[in-house]
Amino acid sequence: MLLATPLTEGWILRHPDDTGAALPAAVPGCVHTDLLAAGLIPDPFLGRNEADVAWVGRREWTYERRLETGSEHERTDLVLDGLDTAAELSLDGEPLGRVRNMHRSYRFDVTDRQGRLAVRFDSAYTEAEAVRAHVGERPAAYAEPYAHIRKMACSFGWDWGPTLVTAGIWRPVRLESWSTARIDRVRPLVTVEEGTGVVEAHIEVERTRPEAELTVEARMGGVPARAAVDGTAAVVRLRVPDADLWWPRGYGGQPLYELELTLMHGAEVLDVRRHRIGFRTVELDTSADAHGSGFTLVVNGERLFARGVNWIPDDVFPSRITRARYRERLGQAAAAGVDLVRVWGGGIYESEDFYDACDELGLLVWQDFPFACAAYPEEQPLRGEVEAEARENVVRLMPHPSLALWNGNNENLWGFRDWAWEPELAGDSWGEGYYLGLLPRVVAELDPTRPYTAGSPWSGSWAHHPNDPAHGTHHSWEVWNRRDWADYRRSVPRFVAEFGWQAPPAYATLRRALPGEELAPDSPGMLHHQKAEDGNGKLERGLAPHFVVPDGDFGRWHYLTQLNQVRAVAAGVEHWRAHWPVCAGTVVWQLNDCWPVTSWAAIDGDGREKPLYHELKRLYADRLLTFREQDGGLVLAAVNQSAVPWSGELALRRMSVAGEVVAATHTALRAGARTVADVAVPPELVPAGPKEFLVADADGLRALHFPAPDRDIPYPRPEFDVSVAPGAVTVTARTLVRDLLLQADRLDPSARADTGLVTLLPGERVTIGVDGWRIPGGREAAEAVRAALYCVEPAR
Repeated sequence: MLLATPLTEGWILRHPDDTGAALPAAVPGCVHTDLLAAGLIPDPFLGRNEADVAWVGRREWTYERRLETGSEHERTDLVLDGLDTAAELSLDGEPLGRVRNMHRSYRFDVTDRQGRLAVRFDSAYTEAEAVRAHVGERPAAYAEPYAHIRKMACSFGWDWGPTLVTAGIWRPVRLESWSTARIDRVRPLVTVEEGTGVVEAHIEVERTRPEAELTVEARMGGVPARAAVDGTAAVVRLRVPDADLWWPRGYGGQPLYELELTLMHGAEVLDVRRHRIGFRTVELDTSADAHGSGFTLVVNGERLFARGVNWIPDDVFPSRITRARYRERLGQAAAAGVDLVRVWGGGIYESEDFYDACDELGLLVWQDFPFACAAYPEEQPLRGEVEAEARENVVRLMPHPSLALWNGNNENLWGFRDWAWEPELAGDSWGEGYYLGLLPRVVAELDPTRPYTAGSPWSGSWAHHPNDPAHGTHHSWEVWNRRDWADYRRSVPRFVAEFGWQAPPAYATLRRALPGEELAPDSPGMLHHQKAEDGNGKLERGLAPHFVVPDGDFGRWHYLTQLNQVRAVAAGVEHWRAHWPVCAGTVVWQLNDCWPVTSWAAIDGDGREKPLYHELKRLYADRLLTFREQDGGLVLAAVNQSAVPWSGELALRRMSVAGEVVAATHTALRAGARTVADVAVPPELVPAGPKEFLVADADGLRALHFPAPDRDIPYPRPEFDVSVAPGAVTVTARTLVRDLLLQADRLDPSARADTGLVTLLPGERVTIGVDGWRIPGGREAAEAVRAALYCVEPAR
């Protein structure tokens, strides 16, 4: 039986210039985290320390440990699941091999060898610059050489991330000792045929004894099967009658079946592999229609409006992301109503823990291949590395039922057309051969049960502009970069794969990240933790049409920028959901952050939920009410993504900002399952200027329509009462209170509120759950809460 021995202990880290100096090293880990643990560098997430540790990424580093391989088995392999990135391995000075790809695993025969194992890492800059000198310069969104090395691109910095160029043994290492044969690769093709779950498992083996007769025994759901190994390959087929289907969350359950594969030599068990699989079908409908050509995911025959978020690496040091952290972050996504997570192409193929959590939570995964915002050379040595990593990771990830879509790249097809790359390239390769040739060929060969799309955005062919909103996927970045978020309502893309608006992180996150700093939008630390080009300028210009921001009041600025982020994303999601099935999905940029930063994220770098996170719960609920203008009038759209019809009473009220009901009516509300129903607003209920607004209520849901920007609305001075009880804060409004927010982390850095922005009409109340705050006695509690409450105030 194959014996696996983890190699997690006994590692040290050296720098070649440090004569003999060494420090303890954690494996998995990276150089930065080892230096941090040793107290040799400051925390790069704090203040402006990032710049002070830039030298780390420019140096060589060596990991060492003693390797003992004594075993009764015929063969012993050194297996490394991930090396970041360019490294030379040796054993007692004798070369084992050289590697240059963070996204691959490696295996070396070390049978009967022992001694000092050394893994010497070149600087990623050295490797990338050498490749660049060989294949030539290529245009990119950023000046760093990330397109010339197969490494997590955002290690080199992004418009939300720090430049912390890592090196190290970032995934587990082990010895595997085995005899006769071992299972090398398992490729399960999972389908459903008229209710029967079908698995066709393609198994490849590696042998020490070519003559040995081998069999593979398979078992799943109580169904056994057996096949002989022909040379180094076997195919085992299993059929599970009346298989329970795996569904994305909100559509059904997530039953998982264990597929067990046992490699046998006679009665001897040589190796065992186990995979969890789920039975479901997935298709991508891109057929042409009257509106252009669509982009609709179809799971088990059910057409979906995808309620998605973009995912970036959850830490700039990925080796720190634990299974529990993946589960927490993805659990937050599921709790917000998300049913699709796009793994963005400037990051990594995530660990098994990520995809396991998605399988269990019912989160569909859209997986980018790791190419982003650059022209990528197609010459060697990169081309061979790209194919090897694609083949490995397609096979590694394909057992997961959550995996629904392969995507060739992020924004590179668009960049070629619109970002002045073509003349600069002058005929040089730039990645098109990967996205339209190599990668679809690999997916078709290895994983034909899943769809592939060449890029995001992509219109399906060069016959249309790559970012044409009428065809395929669309990235909406004119809004935010140059236009106000109200312009989201001017178009209906077929599938919005990226859009978003920035806001700073939670107040307690800023306080931790910028210790001792007097916070201001343009204070040194705030500017250092704002990585977007003209990011603060865009925040200011984005606020100007909507709010008046008092000078010198950081608390108001912080609140209003977070509120404006919510308003922006809500404007897009509500509008596009109301146009289902023409628009078939929104993927908000972005769910998470990799460090404390002003960004587009809904959850900040310390894991705190920004107001946008709580708004997603409303925006991505099965049922949603939203107003929209249509044919010169006002319409209420009742979005019903649930499996049952929606039937109830709709109450409409035209109100003044002083709290008076000007006019009201009740009418029937009916929306079929998975449909959108429009209800025309009677003319007498349309607000007559900025002093009035419209309220719609049905089945506990509410929509509001204010006909003017906040800065033009004569709001009353907000008045409300506050009461505090263990675990709860109750606010009762005496006037209209627009977008009330309790920033619980101002009460205590560990405190969390379960509610985001809430608008209260006069006489209404809301109870906000608060965890992690020890309530002080007397009047101090209410005073502390009032200091942590914000809402929209009249323009001054």
